[in-house]
Amino acid sequence: MTKPIPVLSTAYFPPIAWFRAVAAADVVYLEACEHYQKQSWRNRALITTADGPLVLSLPILKAPTHFQPIRSSMIDLTKPWQQQHERALIAAYRSSPFFEYYIDEWWDILRSGLPSLFDTNLALVRHLLELLGLNTEIRLTETYREHYPEQEGWLDLRDAFHPKRPIPEQWVSKKPYYQVFADRKGFVADLSILDLLSNEGPDALSYLR
Repeated sequence: MTKPIPVLSTAYFPPIAWFRAVAAADVVYLEACEHYQKQSWRNRALITTADGPLVLSLPILKAPTHFQPIRSSMIDLTKPWQQQHERALIAAYRSSPFFEYYIDEWWDILRSGLPSLFDTNLALVRHLLELLGLNTEIRLTETYREHYPEQEGWLDLRDAFHPKRPIPEQWVSKKPYYQVFADRKGFVADLSILDLLSNEGPDALSYLR
């Protein structure tokens, strides 16, 4: 039986559930023709720290019009977000088992100065797929479609993963894994893939499946 093809919105260091959807597919399409949406995972990532969950946010330059194409959404490189994210990640994961093995390559991408939010996210996703050992093919949509019908073999997940909405049950994993602050804060689910990789390393893929 042919696997359905998910269509996902772009995301900055996407949530674990986002990658669970990718891990279940042979081919995934990233929505490259939508409008940018504020307060979404498109420019946000959720990690956990000694003080609890923390959102890392990329500053996006304001567009001249309300409807801003996602591929024209630019990161404000004048803001010190790189230093802020670096400090936050080091504080959160420096004592995790695998953070030191990955962080230099993550910094290389973030410090590369890519102005486009979409291109930055795409570079990160492709690198994360390699780290996870996932062979899922990533393609980009070429036109915007309001709907991707299931009867045509699609799985429309563009609105499935959002900070203000519960994750669909199909993509929730109830299996806990090691976290640095779990002894003080308890296990925190539904975080960025950063958390899973930093704590589980090569075993992260088994958690996604």
